[in-house]
This record gives sequence, C-alpha cells and structure tokens, in this order.
Amino acid sequence: MSSAGASNESDLTEGSLVRPMFRLAWPLVAIQLLQVAYNVGDTFWLGALSSDAVGAVSIAFPLLFLLIAVGGGFTTAGAILIAQHTGAESGDDGLIAGQTLSFVSLVAIGLGILGYFATEPMLAALPANPDTDAAIIPLAADYLRVFFLGLPFVFGFFVFVALMRGYGNTRAPMRVMFVSVVINLLIDPLLIFGVGPLPQLEVAGAAVATVISRGIATGIGFYLLYYTGVGPAIRPEHLRPRLEYAIEITRLGVPTALEQSMTALALVAMTAIVVTFPREVVAAYGLGNRLISLAFLPAAGMGQATDSIVGQNLGAGKADRAATAVWIAAGAIAAIMFVAGLLAFLFPEPFVSVFITAETAGRAATIDYGVTYLRFAAVAFVFMGVLQVVQGAFRGAGNTKTALAFAVLGLWVVRVPLASYLIFVAGWGTTGIWTGVIVGDIVGCLAAISWFTRGTWKESIVDEDADGISEGAAETADAEPTTD
Repeated sequence: MSSAGASNESDLTEGSLVRPMFRLAWPLVAIQLLQVAYNVGDTFWLGALSSDAVGAVSIAFPLLFLLIAVGGGFTTAGAILIAQHTGAESGDDGLIAGQTLSFVSLVAIGLGILGYFATEPMLAALPANPDTDAAIIPLAADYLRVFFLGLPFVFGFFVFVALMRGYGNTRAPMRVMFVSVVINLLIDPLLIFGVGPLPQLEVAGAAVATVISRGIATGIGFYLLYYTGVGPAIRPEHLRPRLEYAIEITRLGVPTALEQSMTALALVAMTAIVVTFPREVVAAYGLGNRLISLAFLPAAGMGQATDSIVGQNLGAGKADRAATAVWIAAGAIAAIMFVAGLLAFLFPEPFVSVFITAETAGRAATIDYGVTYLRFAAVAFVFMGVLQVVQGAFRGAGNTKTALAFAVLGLWVVRVPLASYLIFVAGWGTTGIWTGVIVGDIVGCLAAISWFTRGTWKESIVDEDADGISEGAAETADAEPTTD
C-alpha cells in the first residue's frame, strides 16, 4: 500500500511541520472534546436526577476505566505499528489494522463478560461507608452492568479511531464521533427520565444511551474501514490471527495497557479513599474529575497526535524532525492549558454549579467542595498537558515501557501515597485529596521532560523488525490496493 493515503490530511514526514501537525491534531482534540460531551451530558442529566446519581457514576467510572484500559493499550499498539509502517512505506498497513481489530475484539468480549460478573465484587472491595453504600452503590452497580454488556461496541470505536490516527486520517473518526455524541445527547434524557413509552431507567439509562450511540459509531467506523478508501485497506484474510503480529501487538500493548491500568487503579485507590468521606465529597470529587476532563482530554488529543507524528517520522528515519514536533506540541498545549487553568481558578463556581441542578439537601456542600477541588487542580493544568505530549512521544517511538514508568511515578509513587498520608496521618481532610492529585501531576511531568531530553527514545521499531515481522508479512500478504 502506498503511504500517500496518509497524506490525505497532512504530510507528516516531508516539508513544513507545524501546519500539517496541527491539521492532524485538531480533529483529535475535537474527538476528545466530543468525548467530554458524553461525560458532561450524562453528568448534567444525572445531576438533574439527584446528587446520588452523580456519585454513583463517580464510583463507577474508575472501575470502568480499569477494564477499558486493557483494550486501550492494544489499540494504541495498533496505532503505533501503523504509524511507523506508514512512515517507512512498508505496505503492511491493512494487515496490521486487521490483526489489531480481531485481537481487540476478542479482548473486548472477554472483558465485557468478566466485568459483568465482577461488578458486585469490585464494588464490594471499596471501603465501607454505610451512608454511601446504601444510597450510591446499588446505582453504580446498575450502571456498570449495562456498560459491560456493551463493551465490545465501546472498544470497536476505540479501535477505529486508533487505526485511523496511526494512518494519518483523523477527520473521518471526528465526524463519526460527532454523530455518536449527538445521538447520545438526544436519547440520554429519554432513557434516564422515561418519556412516552420509554421506561424510566434512571442511572442505568445513561449507560444504555452510551452503548447505543457507541454501537452506531462502531458500525459506521467498520463500514469505512471495509468499504471505503479513507484508511488502511482491510481485507477478510487480514482478520485471521497471525502469531507474529499477536506477539508484536502484545509487546507494545501490554506496557500501555499496564500504564492505563495503573492510572485506572490509582483512580480506584483514590475513590476508595474518597468514599470514606460524606456523600457530598464523593459527588464533588467525581464532578471535579469530569470538569477537569474538559482541559485534560484536549491534552490527551494532542498526545495522541504526537504519537502518530513521532511514529511516522521515526519510521521514515527522521528522528530530529520527530523531536521538533514534540517540542512544538508541548508548547502549544501548555498555552492552551494555561488559559483553561486560569479560567478554572478564577471562575470555578459557574462550572461546578451548572451540573448540580437538583435542589437537594447536599447541593450547597457539593458545590463548595467541587469549587475547592477545581481551584487546586487548575494549578497543575499546564503540567498535565505537557505530560500527555511527552508520553505520546514515548509511545510513538515504541517506548511504551518508558511511558508506563512515568505513569507509575506520578500516580503510585506520589499521588496515592501522598494523599493517604495527608488525609489519614497529617489530618488535612479533603485538602489532602486535592493536594495529592496536583503534586502527582507536577512531579510526573517534570520527570518525564528530564528523561525525554536524553534523546534515548529516537529509534524505529520498523528498523528493529526489518528482518522479522515486516518481511514475514510481506511474504504472506498480497499487494495492497492503493486507497488514494
């Protein structure tokens, strides 16, 4: 296959760097913002239902993230492989895409079944708080079971986005994501509150709406991969599992899955700490995390663009160009996050209160805690953004173990232990929660930048495998048709 298809939106390995890089990045940022729309839509309507409903999703989210992280690691591996082989013009794009798709589909089915039956044990593992258990845990269980049943649809869309990202086409998944978000926002209130013949599903209704909208997006994405020329040309024979590709996807994917799992487990650990506080703190913590995602996810989008840019340029043997792209991306996201952090610090109450509309007894306290959390988090916004870009560079280079190491440092060496100490030993109360979060982000960012400047990441996995996987694929795969 020609790599020209990757230049439909931007030429990442030739000519000017800044403009094509941003043309690749902005749809990814838009996808992340649209992802926030999922979360914000659910939070808005559940906040209109009750603060307990918001708290239930707050507890459910890190448990969901824990299993989703596993699949996310393997989709990232597919994006890395496609990016580097596209830059090297190896002709293996479609085969790699097919192998990633079949591999992750099996993982999604297995995790969905596991998650459904493990819902009760996972929730029971959280520290007991009689007030929280009685009011929130049953609602969280309802949400989780529905979501796990629809996990293959959720993973399917993740695979589509990752494969298109590595290939260099980010506008197509952005458009599909927009359709999915619109559908979710339209049916969310219908299923949560029950309209006409539709039942009132409350918290479970938000999960049903997400699964339906994701399922539609997955169907559209698969159609584009199989029947159009907008991305890697997947043929039926590409879906037959091949050991050499399963090994390569696993080698790259397991550290990334562990990285995301460590992030999810840190969220679970922090949630386990937070649920020992009153329910207003639990709701405020979850609400604050969702508001922070408004700033964090654009940074994640830039980080994803960075892994594609680094991957393609290293595949093409242009390590210095890859490094330049990383510094440009880091500077751009730092400026964006600074503005977002300033707004969040100066005007936190409007952002928090708009999502707690139900007039309940704990509304005022929830808003107060949420405002404090958002102000603390705003201090670390710039560090959060730059860390995502540098981590994206490590992943794009195939150094997924390095990205894992810095995730563990920021979360498990700093955030969770520091928060535990400040809360249970130093007696800082809720201030210990907010402090632990921001210090972990700052330390992780500074350490990652220091390591990045060493330049030891500038190697191509295509070169490493030149006598192995890529040649083996060339012998077993027919010539790919051009998708121009």
